[in-house]
Amino acid sequence: MIDYLKHMAIFARVVDEGSFRAAAKDLNLAPSRVSQAVSDLEDHLGITLLYRTTRKLALSNEGRMFYPRVVEMLRNAEMGLDELNALSVEPVGTLSLSLPAYMASSRLSTILVEFMREYPRVSLSISYTDHPVGLLESGFDLNIRMGWLDDSSMVARKLGEYRRVLVAGADYVASRPSPITLDDVQSWDWISYKQRNENIEFTANDEKRVIPFNNYRLQVDSINALLHFVQQNIGVSVLPWHLAEEGVKSGKLIHLLPEWSLAPLGCYAVWPDKSRRANLTLLLARFLAEKEQYYSVAIPR
Repeated sequence: MIDYLKHMAIFARVVDEGSFRAAAKDLNLAPSRVSQAVSDLEDHLGITLLYRTTRKLALSNEGRMFYPRVVEMLRNAEMGLDELNALSVEPVGTLSLSLPAYMASSRLSTILVEFMREYPRVSLSISYTDHPVGLLESGFDLNIRMGWLDDSSMVARKLGEYRRVLVAGADYVASRPSPITLDDVQSWDWISYKQRNENIEFTANDEKRVIPFNNYRLQVDSINALLHFVQQNIGVSVLPWHLAEEGVKSGKLIHLLPEWSLAPLGCYAVWPDKSRRANLTLLLARFLAEKEQYYSVAIPR
């Protein structure tokens, strides 16, 4: 059976990627070699693991039973490598992680560069997306999540907080009476973010107000798109401060009602309790937490 361990790993990767071609690209092998490895494994076992069609692959009953065993074997092997890696002077390995797309130019991405410089033998594969992704389903070692934690089976570490502001383009604000209260801006054209609850809570001193912004003319699924459309002077929205800062300082964007603050979004590193790359994942999470606290800044008043 030892001769077929590599075949089993290739089989698991095909299942994870959903096709021979995608698995071959990920493994840097020819698709024909990947297909042949799975066929050889099936011949050795005397069963069909995958049903092939022109459109997709599907696990057989035996394949569904076999796949989690292979995944567990690979996870244990990687954990063993991690334990040995922890004894070495220099961490080695590859981590796959996801971040919200609007954090591509944030200080957190800069911290990842610092991590790579400090640990030159650790490689990172980063996916930027504003859509929530599952760790186990998507094969990530670690996710960075903003303001939402809904899976108690995961390990989480708070990295810091990202502040938010209510903003609109300078020309848009100039075309309307100057707002004095939150009620004054509630009727303004709203640019909505699909993944966000539009009941926005504001705080000033000891007073709290929850304002529903439901009269949106435009709805998008990207924070970067929110920034773009706010800059086009077609409405008001809430943006992370690191995206709005340049526009506010230049005068192109107006920070509305700055005496009212919004609750900051918590920033979390999340990873499986039984991570495939436990030591490297924990190393990265600790590095991010320490550096994020160091770089943390407040919004100037």
